[in-house]
Amino acid sequence: MAKKKLIRTLIALFFSAAVIVLALFTARKFISSKNSTNVTYTVFPELYENVIEIAGVVSAAQEQTLQALSDGTVMAVYVRQGDHVRKGDIILQMDDSTQKYNLAKHDYDMETTRISGSKKELELMETQREALVQKITERKVTATFDGIIADIDVSVGDSLEAKDSVGTIVDASYLIADVEVAETDVAKLSAGQTVEFKFPAYNGIVTGYVVGWPAIGSVTSRGATVVKARVRIDDYPEQILPNFSFSGKIKISPDENLLIVSRYAIGRDSGKAFVEDARTGERIYVTVSPYGKEYVKIDSGLEGGEVLKAQSAPAKSGTNRTGGNAMPGGMSPIIR
Repeated sequence: MAKKKLIRTLIALFFSAAVIVLALFTARKFISSKNSTNVTYTVFPELYENVIEIAGVVSAAQEQTLQALSDGTVMAVYVRQGDHVRKGDIILQMDDSTQKYNLAKHDYDMETTRISGSKKELELMETQREALVQKITERKVTATFDGIIADIDVSVGDSLEAKDSVGTIVDASYLIADVEVAETDVAKLSAGQTVEFKFPAYNGIVTGYVVGWPAIGSVTSRGATVVKARVRIDDYPEQILPNFSFSGKIKISPDENLLIVSRYAIGRDSGKAFVEDARTGERIYVTVSPYGKEYVKIDSGLEGGEVLKAQSAPAKSGTNRTGGNAMPGGMSPIIR
């Protein structure tokens, strides 16, 4: 009798537990369903940029270091800082009296040789004369291209030794830079691509373009394989000078203005994608394509700004993005 009573008690407890579990499951499902119907997602605009990020320092189109070609005393300086010069202009003159005397004496000796010397001796003297003329030329420092005297630090009476630097000429008609591009991005490059520069010294965007790159890579001190692509700026503001630093982007393709929404706002009906307007309850059929793990790109059907009902919930709790955007509108993901 006691045994039967125990069995009935166990059966009653089992059914009670089953009822409680079923009630909890139903309540949880109801709450989840209720919460799901309150979740909304907003369609927001996104700027898509397909770019290669770069950084570096701009240089003048050409640069010449003004150097003495031989030892001597400075007799004249013909330029000042900021002056414009033409190719071949004399920047400074060193004492060449000894060299001119040597040339004059050599010319006198040549005249004597023409009268009484041999043809071979005269030919040797002609060659020697060329060397003496070169010695006189080396007493001048001249510009090798049209440009501006960026700096000059020499005065009349200064004594110079060969290879002493006394100033710089720059051709700043345009600016150039050689920037590192990762080997995986080289295939994306093409000559003429637009480059956007940002300089700490200038509040705005400066536009340039890709000139080209070598047919060989190089390995950086970090062990990365890169190609040094050359970029150029033809028109730039006066605030930018050679040797200024920059960051920038090589534009692989034009920017795209996209419409983005959480993938949980998308439902399926016989394979067709649809959304439901949270305000009107209207079902709208759309075409979409993947955009990262949590979002889709709206290709057609919406205009942006719509608030949509959730059609499904994230697999993990806490990942619902209620109230609209999980990513702020206007972000610009960089695709490499």
